[in-house]
Formats: sequence, C-alpha cells, structure tokens
Amino acid sequence: MAIPRQLPNTITIVRILCAPVFLWMLLADDGADGALRWWAAVLFIVAIATDGVDGYLARRYRIVTDLGKLLDPIADKVLTGLAFVGLSLLGELPWAVTVIVLVREVGITVHRLIVAGDHVVAAAWMGKVKTVAQAVALSLALLPLWTVAGEWIHIVNGVAMWAAVLLTVASGLDYVITAVRGARRGRSVS
Repeated sequence: MAIPRQLPNTITIVRILCAPVFLWMLLADDGADGALRWWAAVLFIVAIATDGVDGYLARRYRIVTDLGKLLDPIADKVLTGLAFVGLSLLGELPWAVTVIVLVREVGITVHRLIVAGDHVVAAAWMGKVKTVAQAVALSLALLPLWTVAGEWIHIVNGVAMWAAVLLTVASGLDYVITAVRGARRGRSVS
C-alpha cells in the first residue's frame, strides 16, 4: 500500500495547528474541571500520540525527509510547551518548572535551526524518552482525574512531572555535550 509522500509531514503540521486550539480549550473555562478541560486533555493526548504515527509512517515507507526531522521535534515542543504554560497559567504547575523546560526546549530548537543549513540534527534517544515522559506527565496533569479518583492522584501526577523534568534537564545536558563534542571533532578535522 502506497501512502502520499507528504503524509508524515502533514500529520506533524496538524499537530502544530492543534496546539493553540488545545490551549484555548484548556484556558477557556479558567481551569474548571468541566467538559472543556476533558476535551482539551483528549485533544492533547491524541495530538501528542501522532508523534509516533508520523515517525512510524516515515520510517516504514522510507519517506523520511529533512523537513520532517526538523518539524517533528518543533511540533512536540510547541504542543508540550503550550501545555506547560497553560498549566502554569492555571496555577497548577509552578512557573519554575515551565521555565526550566522552556529554556531547554527553546535553546535546543534554536540550535537545531542555526545548524539546519549545515545538517539536520535528528532527535536522540534520550530526547525521545524525554518527550514520552513529558507526554505522560502532561496527560496526567491535564486530565482532571482527581474528580473521579480522588486527591491522591496529585501524588502520581507530581512524581510523573518531576521524572519528566529530570529527564528534560538530563537530555538537554546530553544534547549540549554531544553538540560540543561534534563541534570539536569538526574543528580538528578542518
């Protein structure tokens, strides 16, 4: 079965376009735990799940593109970044957590864009693990499960969020160390 060559990139672009809709739904009722909150969480979960779909299709049908390698992590960062900001705006997540995550994400994205003319930096395994951890932690934080499971769910949410933040910092350090080593190797070869 042949699929359109641009389908993975189209899925990635749709993920980017879902991000502001998700944020609006999350903030529209000022953090009430009603239907919009549930729909915002569902939209986030579906959108972040497409990260695996577009990558799978691109690899499976050998239609990996440099544009896809560049857009895919940006799409993840836009979606997760808006989720972190939204939770902080609602007072459900400390701004310090959001700032730490955003500094790492923006810094690496800017670096990827700067070197994109020379080469495309694909996501490393640790960055992929970080994205999964963030997706799980944010999904738990966005779903108002405390309304059905009780307040104890906040402990689970907190543990998941701190694991995601630690992986965010660790993967950021890994990225910087790898980039510095690569730059040193490039200078010694020239």
